[in-house]
Amino acid sequence: MSGVRRFAQWGLWFGGALVLLAALLIGVDVLMRKFLALSIGGADELAGYSLAIGTAWGLGAALLDRAHIRIDSLYVLFPQRLRLALDFIALILLVGFFALIAWRGWGVVGQSWQSGSRSQSALETPIVVPQALWLAGLAAFVAIGVVLLLDALRILASGDLRNAARLVSTRSAEEEVEDEIRDLKGRQAREGSG
Repeated sequence: MSGVRRFAQWGLWFGGALVLLAALLIGVDVLMRKFLALSIGGADELAGYSLAIGTAWGLGAALLDRAHIRIDSLYVLFPQRLRLALDFIALILLVGFFALIAWRGWGVVGQSWQSGSRSQSALETPIVVPQALWLAGLAAFVAIGVVLLLDALRILASGDLRNAARLVSTRSAEEEVEDEIRDLKGRQAREGSG
């Protein structure tokens, strides 16, 4: 799992960098419009691509960090075994849904490639480029989800419900507090040594 986590972290940084670059591009475009009466043609198009690609590449890290939003009002009242069963069902459905999107996306990318589709903006971007990067992010998410599911099933088969839950269940309030305290101590240690 450590290699999967490193790969997901790389995807998160890549996606975040794209979104940040898009925000900078939009900011520059707004300032140019305001003060110079000029515009960067296609900034909104590039920002849209960046958002889609960045989101797809960030999904895997969010899954591993258990950062996807779930409504757990009743969930916390259920017994641990039922919660864990629901968590596995949710993970299977989530990964299955994105596998279906990736499968259908593969057809769209193939069609764009064959037809040589280009955007209808001044940039005339070959559509296959952002679509392929988006599809690669979705495929990476599905692969990460399958590896996570298999690892959680392996741990569950050994009878370790607690560690299986730490992989696939929602983060408890206690876990979030522990993470915040650990992060705070780490920041304090870095500030004290620097």
